[in-house]
Amino acid sequence: MIIDSHAYCFEPADSPRGYSSAEEHLRWTQAAHAGHHQPAMSIPDGVIGRSDVLDPKGEHNIDDLPDVSFRVNKPRGRVVWNWEGQEFTKYFYPPNLRDTEFTAFSLDSEMHYAGVDAALLHTDPMLVRDATYLREIVERFPGRIYSMAPVDEWRLLNEMDTVISETVTAIEDYGLHAIKFIPPLCYRTSDEPWDDGPYRPFWETVTKLGVPIFFTLGAGPDDLKGTKRTILEERRGYLDEHRTLLRWMERYPDNVCSLTHGFPWRAFLDPSKEKIELPDEIWQPFEGDNCNLEVCFPVRLGDIYDFPYHEVWSTLGALVEKIGPDHLLWGTDMPFQNRFCTYRQSRKWIEAYFAPSVGLSDADLELILGGTCARILGIND
Repeated sequence: MIIDSHAYCFEPADSPRGYSSAEEHLRWTQAAHAGHHQPAMSIPDGVIGRSDVLDPKGEHNIDDLPDVSFRVNKPRGRVVWNWEGQEFTKYFYPPNLRDTEFTAFSLDSEMHYAGVDAALLHTDPMLVRDATYLREIVERFPGRIYSMAPVDEWRLLNEMDTVISETVTAIEDYGLHAIKFIPPLCYRTSDEPWDDGPYRPFWETVTKLGVPIFFTLGAGPDDLKGTKRTILEERRGYLDEHRTLLRWMERYPDNVCSLTHGFPWRAFLDPSKEKIELPDEIWQPFEGDNCNLEVCFPVRLGDIYDFPYHEVWSTLGALVEKIGPDHLLWGTDMPFQNRFCTYRQSRKWIEAYFAPSVGLSDADLELILGGTCARILGIND
């Protein structure tokens, strides 16, 4: 059974569903585009421009962004903005969308063509925050599309009871299958560690819901302070978040969790960008049985390496050795991986190229491509 552990469905970037208004949704999208590594490009000549004009302070504060006429070009399926008398865009969204929307029907067709049996939807403030939208998709595609529940992490400290209630409703009433938690968004409101302290009431409730929790770790509180950091500082910040995760795992030893996207691969590239160098301490969360890791390279490094991604084969081999195929789950970030390769290729680079070259067994390959995710979500063939 082939399961994509990381996919999205979302409405247009100016849809108000799940937001207070269409303008709020666009502000989230503007802030996200400011920090993403894809380049800004002028229209129509494609000259590389600046992304920091979208959020000069680098604080991801959606209430304090400059007015650059950030908007959706619906026929071309991309966002655009104005700067110094010229129009710019950025292909954070892949260039094959219409109206910056990716529907469940589009995902289902892509899955059908690529031979993917099931997919797990993720959530993100820029893309989808409405649990009822996700419920509708799950009900329309039972046993085919699964979904995480969104959490507004930045609201927890001031609206704890409300956010807890929203999360419980999404799991128990709407039938969603996991929880997505993005610690960097906690740091919008406080530098407090997210594993305990004022966050304890949330964890004490949601860890009893019996669903896995998927963490998208960042590099600590300084992520949203607008300060430029060296690669070494980013690495240290990320490893500090690992230590927070370890404390969380010790406090909730019965809960299954997973790290989305894998590790922050770009932060661990060697200076020549020819290989990834991982420190020994990065393996600590996987010494027990409850932490898992997503195998997701094309969308993160596809602007640096080309299919079939020979440069990351040794890293994937290390993941198999250190973490084990029974704790690795294939994910794509669909449709965003379409910036660099097709959906079929995002599967084939592992299945048809990496696995035969290193002698990965069929059983181990099946675990990575679906078995681990099936175990985590409780899916039976």
